[in-house]
Amino acid sequence: MTTLTTTAPHQVLDPSLLGRPVHRLPQFAAQLRDDLIAALRHPASRRYWGGTEVEHVGFSQLTGSEPRMRWQYFAAGEGVIAFAIERPVLLSALDQRYGAGKGATPAPDATQVRVTATEERLGVALGQQLSHVVASRIAAGVPGGPPLVAPLPPAAPAAGGQPGKGTWIVTMNVRAGDLAGKVWFALDKHLISDVLHGLVPQRESGRGAAGQAKKPAAPLAQRLQVTLAGQLVSKEVTLGALFDLRIGDVIPVSLDRADVMLEDSRLYTAAVTEHKGKLCLTSFEDSE
Repeated sequence: MTTLTTTAPHQVLDPSLLGRPVHRLPQFAAQLRDDLIAALRHPASRRYWGGTEVEHVGFSQLTGSEPRMRWQYFAAGEGVIAFAIERPVLLSALDQRYGAGKGATPAPDATQVRVTATEERLGVALGQQLSHVVASRIAAGVPGGPPLVAPLPPAAPAAGGQPGKGTWIVTMNVRAGDLAGKVWFALDKHLISDVLHGLVPQRESGRGAAGQAKKPAAPLAQRLQVTLAGQLVSKEVTLGALFDLRIGDVIPVSLDRADVMLEDSRLYTAAVTEHKGKLCLTSFEDSE
């Protein structure tokens, strides 16, 4: 008897991401999905993506066991976006643009069609177009980020091979009629760092509502409010003299220096003066 295990594999935590807002990546993915939907519906894109719908956009990390794909690499600011597209999806876009039926007929079988220069050029064009959408979304969260996208030269260090294990990728699931496929964007460490930085709440990142830096908070000693009480006079009298007091009686006192109290603690002594009809304390001295 065979036992089928349905328990999902546990997620391995990346120590370098501890304390980072990884749990907010679905928020970025939802915003990126809206951007990609708008990009595919743009009049200039309908030639390739007519009838194609974006079903889902999500984040994951490469495990190293994925089948090898044909990746293209694009520079985005200081970072690099790697782009890969399932060939049936690419052929569907090619058929939509150049096919006799303009997408009305099913896409040809990818295993029966040889790779042409036109297909390769279209793959680069679509990769640059969609990678620009991803880079623009990253830049929206980090002003001054990497909106410009350009293909890397073949000799560039990052332009060859598969993205490494643990690389963060964005997967876009698309559907064109009966054809369902995927498009991938792999983000290098610079870009995923920008994504996470843009997801930090404003109160944590120190940015104001308009993306401007907040003024540094004043030192605690300047912000902490305390109440001081000025004890102007103290005079000792006998209990009998106190009971003999009547309305109109005068107790002679002399104002020398007042005690300045913080609750029950005597902090300073101060001279009592008059200024514009008000009693004021001045010439503070430590009580010790």
